[in-house]
Amino acid sequence: MLARLAPAIFVLLWSTGWVVAKYAAFFADPLTFLALRYSFAILLFIGFCMATGARWPRSLPVIGHAVVSGILLHGFYLGAVWWAIGQGVPAAISGIIAGLQPLMTAAVAPFLIGERLSGQQRLGLVLGFFGIALAVAPKMLAIDTGATPIDLLPVIVNVVGMAAVTYGTLYQKRHLQNGDIRSIAALQYAGALIVTIPLALMLEDLNVTWNLQLVAALAWSVLGLSMGAIALLLYLIRRGQVSRAASLIYLVPPLAAVQAALFFGEALTWPMIVGTIIAVTGVYLTNRKVAGPAASGERASGVAAR
Repeated sequence: MLARLAPAIFVLLWSTGWVVAKYAAFFADPLTFLALRYSFAILLFIGFCMATGARWPRSLPVIGHAVVSGILLHGFYLGAVWWAIGQGVPAAISGIIAGLQPLMTAAVAPFLIGERLSGQQRLGLVLGFFGIALAVAPKMLAIDTGATPIDLLPVIVNVVGMAAVTYGTLYQKRHLQNGDIRSIAALQYAGALIVTIPLALMLEDLNVTWNLQLVAALAWSVLGLSMGAIALLLYLIRRGQVSRAASLIYLVPPLAAVQAALFFGEALTWPMIVGTIIAVTGVYLTNRKVAGPAASGERASGVAAR
């Protein structure tokens, strides 16, 4: 039963990240919250590694690559996404932007790793970016009836975060082909903490309102996302089912949008709905022919960033 449900559970956990980001912003500054999350995640992962006999890398270059990948995949990516949501970017819009990460990976692959794009993939890229423009533009220009305009800077930061996770995915694929993913994950969260603390000190007042709601958000972020999603990913990798989870990643943007509508009353406007459908179609076309062990490995790196 778990083998059949694990991919869907993983994607459902993944999609809650944007809702948690918006909810946590009511009780703590975004980067400050992430610093707390990473600190607890590091401690829990160290305990998890000790309990399960994980092998720690002994090579300084491998340790360095793990830390750098964590800076990109967690520190800059999640830091940008959470800060943007804290600055007013709707969780649904942020989820749609982040959902285009496979498109950006495909777009830069010809320049970084010499991968050629087919005509279908080029069409997918065009559709994907057109879809995101359609979904985001009305909110930015306040074209929707009763809409509150959102600033351009947080949207740009959100896109920069997507660029960071894109490069981080390629970086991890290039430099971390081997190694125990459990200890690598612990080192990645350490890397994320290294950059998140200075950014929080520079950009925020370190406000934290300790209450039951904050503790619940922190517990879900650490146990449900940082630990639970990774545990499921390990399970899927062991059973060779990463490709099934990767195929369901296309559902993350609409899932995040629906959750934002249910929990925060964010409007599901027609431009957002149509734009999401177009963007998801573009992502599907761009990645449809990716298959085999190498592709599974790349996708595993990409979805390990939450």
